[in-house]
Amino acid sequence: MTEPEAIKLFKCLADKSRLQILKSLVVEDMYVERLAERLNLSAPTISFHLKKLLEVGAVTSSKTQYYTMYSLHPEIFNTKILDIIQEESDESALQKKRDNQYRQKVLDAFFEYGRLKSIPTQKKKERIILEEIAKAFEMGRIYPEREVNLIIADFHDDFCTLRRDLIGERIMARDASGYWLIPAVQK
Repeated sequence: MTEPEAIKLFKCLADKSRLQILKSLVVEDMYVERLAERLNLSAPTISFHLKKLLEVGAVTSSKTQYYTMYSLHPEIFNTKILDIIQEESDESALQKKRDNQYRQKVLDAFFEYGRLKSIPTQKKKERIILEEIAKAFEMGRIYPEREVNLIIADFHDDFCTLRRDLIGERIMARDASGYWLIPAVQK
């Protein structure tokens, strides 16, 4: 189910009468007059709601003798909400562009001539700064503490704080053998 289809379905389901119609159709297929009697609504009101449910694919209709019978379309309700949320959005390219612009704005604000002017106090901004500093390290290589300090010192004099924060933010790890970059989890 695409994002626009999901939005239409959710908007359609945000009506008590339509939900009652669907609950009735779960029990058995029905025609307009039977639904009207059962839900104590007028036939034109039922027809209006059924038209909306048909438009989003929540119900199907078929002609039988004198009546148009309406049935629940179960496949539409088998979609998990998590699947809808995880689907690539039409807005994702625009969101990535905004994220990159924000990232660049932070880098421009805190870096001058390749050096860090100050360490951000906001965690989100500090994370961006730390990710930028981490680019100076090679993936898969183990660094001794002295070399880590020298690399970080090229960015800022407070290499101890930045080294600690690289570990704390799980950008780098360490043990007795040294320091190394942690592979980033791809989203």
